[in-house]
Amino acid sequence: MSDPVFEHVPRILIVDDDPDIHQLLRHILGPHRYALTSTGTAGDAFALLQGQPDFDLLLLDLGLPDMNGLELLAQLRSASFTARVIVITADGTPEAVIRALRQQAYDYVRKPFSSQDIEATVERALRASKDPDFEVISAKPDWLEISIPCTRDAAERIENYVRQLNSCHDLELSRQVGQVFRELVMNAVEWGGKLDASRRTRIACIRTQRMLLYRIADPGPGFLIEEVDHASFANPDPFAYLSAREAKGLRPGGLGIVMVTALADEVQYNEARNEVLFVKYIP
Repeated sequence: MSDPVFEHVPRILIVDDDPDIHQLLRHILGPHRYALTSTGTAGDAFALLQGQPDFDLLLLDLGLPDMNGLELLAQLRSASFTARVIVITADGTPEAVIRALRQQAYDYVRKPFSSQDIEATVERALRASKDPDFEVISAKPDWLEISIPCTRDAAERIENYVRQLNSCHDLELSRQVGQVFRELVMNAVEWGGKLDASRRTRIACIRTQRMLLYRIADPGPGFLIEEVDHASFANPDPFAYLSAREAKGLRPGGLGIVMVTALADEVQYNEARNEVLFVKYIP
């Protein structure tokens, strides 16, 4: 990955009580143009941030010796600390994921992690524009409902959170469902929301013992299938839709409806086709 270009050197604070993690993160991020600072406790981190509030990003562990990292995050939000926070933790419980989402953590990375994942997540967090916050409507592990700004960055963030919550013993099924969810949300923010951060897409993710349900409503007027030449299912030429997407400035993709049709046990659109209901039964 090439070094990102920033107007100033981004300052990153690593908060973790494991020296090996500090060493690993410095090894991964050191070659990039970042100024890295490390601390091992929540108390030291809070004191450091009070004296030097101009950090751009925190990489925050949850299992700190003096305080849970999410409690530190709550204190920082109460103190109007606005830097982005990436949670890096071995705690993959739904409760921890939900609390991080409620506290507006930018992203949630599970240990062990790859260098590529950390590099990409850090760069994306530093490059992201000042989007409006996620609006959490319901934050139960089995019923997540949230409103996000219509940006690709927001779509990628919520895709990762939902993937953390909906992982199951069938890894291949989790991967496939995650891909479908990503395509549906990307379609909503790109096509329905026109990548306008002032507009919002509403997402509900409901899980029961036997069913996974996604409901995604975008702010657009909907669409007619015969007019969607940038999607693979609507174009008789299997490759022509790629040219149509490029001409419209859309990302590579266009397989959302094909993927939904192939994987869903049930799928329904509302009349305008600006809201979709995706159901997958869990074996």
